[in-house]
Amino acid sequence: MYIRHEIGEIGENIATKYLKQKGYKIIERNFIAKHGEIDIIARDKNEIVFIEVKTRTNGEFGRPIDAVNNIKQKHLKQAVKYYIYKNNLENEYIRLDVIEVYYVKSKTKINHIKQII
Repeated sequence: MYIRHEIGEIGENIATKYLKQKGYKIIERNFIAKHGEIDIIARDKNEIVFIEVKTRTNGEFGRPIDAVNNIKQKHLKQAVKYYIYKNNLENEYIRLDVIEVYYVKSKTKINHIKQII
């Protein structure tokens, strides 16, 4: 379990660096709500972007995006709704993205999938 958490944290750090290089402003990381966690919240121009990061070190469990199934999406939506309510952001444009991080033998590949829901 610890190794999985550590790999997830590495992936989130890689995704954060990638987003900053693309001009995103990081607002918050690891926002915890009753129904789940939002890995990264960032601003991309006029949108608030909620980002789920999935990291894989091999292909054993499929593509990272495959882990963002219907149940995970439902929990994400509930966490996003709570964040919007808590921070009075009802009039903001929002987007939900997934960043796939492939981290194999210290080599990294990123796939940024925009507007998953």
